[in-house]
Amino acid sequence: MNLGRRFGLLVVVLLTAGSLSAATAASASTAQSMAHIPGSYLPINATKTGQLSASRMSVELVLQPGNTAGLNGLLDGLYTPGSADYGRWLAAGQFDSRFAPARATVQAVTSYLQGRGLKVQRTDTPFLLRAVGSSAQIDAAFATTINNYRNAKGVRFYSNDSAASVPDSLASSVLGVVGLANTVRLKPMYQLAPARSTASAGRGGGEPSCEIPYPTTLAELQAIPANGPFNGYGGGPGCSGLTPSQTNSIYNAPHAGPRAKGAGATVAVFELTAYTHSDIRHWAHTFYGPGYQPRLADINVDGGPLAPNTSQCPAGDTCVYGYGGDVEAEADIEQDLTVAPDVNHVLVYNAPNDFDGQTSLDEYATIANQDRADSISTSWGLCEADAGLAYAQAENVIFEQMAAQGQSIFSASGDTGAFECIRDGTFSDHAPIEAGDPATQPWVTGTGGTSFTSFDPGDQPNPNYPRGREAVWNTINVCSGNNSSTAASTGIVDCGTYGAGGGGPSIFWPMPDYQRGPGVISPYTVRGPSNCALAAKGQPCRETPDVSANSDPLTGYAEYCTGSTYVSPNPLGNEYESACLTTPPTPGAPGWFHIGGTSLSAPLFGALFADRDAFQGHRSGAANYLLYRLFDNPRTYTFAFHDILGLPLENNNGFFPVTPAYDEATGIGTPNFTALITG
Repeated sequence: MNLGRRFGLLVVVLLTAGSLSAATAASASTAQSMAHIPGSYLPINATKTGQLSASRMSVELVLQPGNTAGLNGLLDGLYTPGSADYGRWLAAGQFDSRFAPARATVQAVTSYLQGRGLKVQRTDTPFLLRAVGSSAQIDAAFATTINNYRNAKGVRFYSNDSAASVPDSLASSVLGVVGLANTVRLKPMYQLAPARSTASAGRGGGEPSCEIPYPTTLAELQAIPANGPFNGYGGGPGCSGLTPSQTNSIYNAPHAGPRAKGAGATVAVFELTAYTHSDIRHWAHTFYGPGYQPRLADINVDGGPLAPNTSQCPAGDTCVYGYGGDVEAEADIEQDLTVAPDVNHVLVYNAPNDFDGQTSLDEYATIANQDRADSISTSWGLCEADAGLAYAQAENVIFEQMAAQGQSIFSASGDTGAFECIRDGTFSDHAPIEAGDPATQPWVTGTGGTSFTSFDPGDQPNPNYPRGREAVWNTINVCSGNNSSTAASTGIVDCGTYGAGGGGPSIFWPMPDYQRGPGVISPYTVRGPSNCALAAKGQPCRETPDVSANSDPLTGYAEYCTGSTYVSPNPLGNEYESACLTTPPTPGAPGWFHIGGTSLSAPLFGALFADRDAFQGHRSGAANYLLYRLFDNPRTYTFAFHDILGLPLENNNGFFPVTPAYDEATGIGTPNFTALITG
């Protein structure tokens, strides 16, 4: 697989204030020839407010592997049918033993850092070392300056003002430095339906109306919050959304016993928030009866999301704790149990949510190192520009490890159409075409969003697939960039307000070899060949999403979430308190509401592949190899997927139009569960 693969060692550098002054370190750096690290600086469209002055902060160096050729060869063999290595996944620990950076490389990096007064400490993995120090020392060590900024939205952040550099002798080993910017602020990718009014018309007995039609005009859409209307969908309590039976029936789940429902497999969710366990039990008992017990296992990383006094928040970083994303965590778990109710376990990995991305890297590394999960989903992400190339390459190392071990990972592609930076982006105050990380990662399957539009199964337990009525999620096309790469449009506001399925080209990754088939290499892509940082000359860029599933909150899923009264110790305000406490419930059904967002399509596919692994009796590995192989064959494509075609009112994701076969609005299409589980 010719990806121009990058593999890295995460070296977290703890810098102590005693050994060298910043001036001495700077002088030492300039005494030797230094080389810029490619991709370590992005232009900053924000106002500088001064130089960062921090007595303690941490950074991470991403290094090449000790055996890059061997790693590339192994991955090629693992995913090439007919190869002697095909499907022979590495066991836990083997990745480290075979591909840890060469001792000489580690010693050379350590010597350089220690020569600048830095202390390097090892952790449980050879790919991650930790320490702490001042911003002045970091400036000197990497020949750059870290400044504070404020963008037009009022978001404050810090970032380096020039490319980071290392000595020429280390340039071929160092891929990036994580932690020079604190813009890696992962957000959950869920979208709630508009709040309904308790005064809205009912259908008798005080229950909410399930008859309100899907909007056909902007006025109808804008009237939803006042008129109360779209909690009335599906068969959940109080018409609170799709039930597990309805979801499985619509997407044609097989009737093949527990193995086709995950029995024998283990699924995991990546989370950065606490959640309420009793909510999951209540949801499960509602749909599966009081005898069903969800098999959850919590695995905390860096102390977890509720331990601010004992956590290992990176020095100088900002970590947030509490239940601020509990809507997301509970939706992910409930979606896993919707599609794979018989899995051995749902592993809930959880860390405090930081601003530098170091706790999320720790969590991904733990998932890979433990190697317990056959299939993983993450509904947390951010736009690629804010992630930065160093962070993306650090993730890639971990995702390569997962791929080598046969683990599948799925990521939400985003909820603001083709403009993933518009809600939280720190580097820009406008909305260029931008895709999301980690959905764009080559070893990750990016999951986009669709809508069932005017189709409502009501309380019918086993509805058929609504052929011809599933469309891209972009309610009546209100998310609109007017087909402009700068997207200076009032429609951009609606992308954030009402949501749309994420998709577009990567700014980092070249198109992997597996991404092929009709429609791939989109003529609508605004970035041509070689316009992604790691592409070879003439090589097109990675496109997302890969696949999609229902994500429209107006045609969403029934979630139960009551929230927690836990008071967060975060100094950042109440925005990190329990989200479920402030979510308007369905009248007559307290705690129930329906939810959407591509964060629901990610665990849907994560659970779907747990079902496949259980039924097939082995891991599937990086799912895109199977998905695109099925897609590129006309016979298997029509059996395994629903090709999403444009409807008059829903035909793009704000920029990229829906087309036959692959498109950057819905990817390959939506799944036929039976084909993907049993085929």
